[in-house]
Amino acid sequence: MLTTIYTLSKNILENFQSLSLLLARFAVAYGFLDPALNKWSDMGAISDWFGSMGIPFPTLNAYMAASTELLGVVLLMLGLFTRLISVPLMVIMVVAITTVHLSHGFSAGNNGFEIPLYYMLFLFIFASHGAGRFSVDYYLFDSKK
Repeated sequence: MLTTIYTLSKNILENFQSLSLLLARFAVAYGFLDPALNKWSDMGAISDWFGSMGIPFPTLNAYMAASTELLGVVLLMLGLFTRLISVPLMVIMVVAITTVHLSHGFSAGNNGFEIPLYYMLFLFIFASHGAGRFSVDYYLFDSKK
């Protein structure tokens, strides 16, 4: 009985896999949009802030982080090169966790590492599973299989 229920629910819910990846990509892309735009709006302040945290080559890294985040927004929304862009975005999350959020603990309410960790986990899902059928990646690389 349990096997039948499990198999039936699995067969139904698998139809929503690509939709869930699409919605997750949109949510993560939206989450990167404001930080990317904030970095670009005052790159000098971001560079100074990066330097104060001991990040090497703060100006270069500020531009690289802002560019990667903004490119990530576009690529995640389109589902284009999703696996590829997920890796540098995960690196940005690791840096954010270790330099900004870790000392505040886990809780998002205390500026902890909870939210960046969730972003990193979603990005790991995109890197390992791809963007799904509702993506440019699917039409360029997977639909011909």
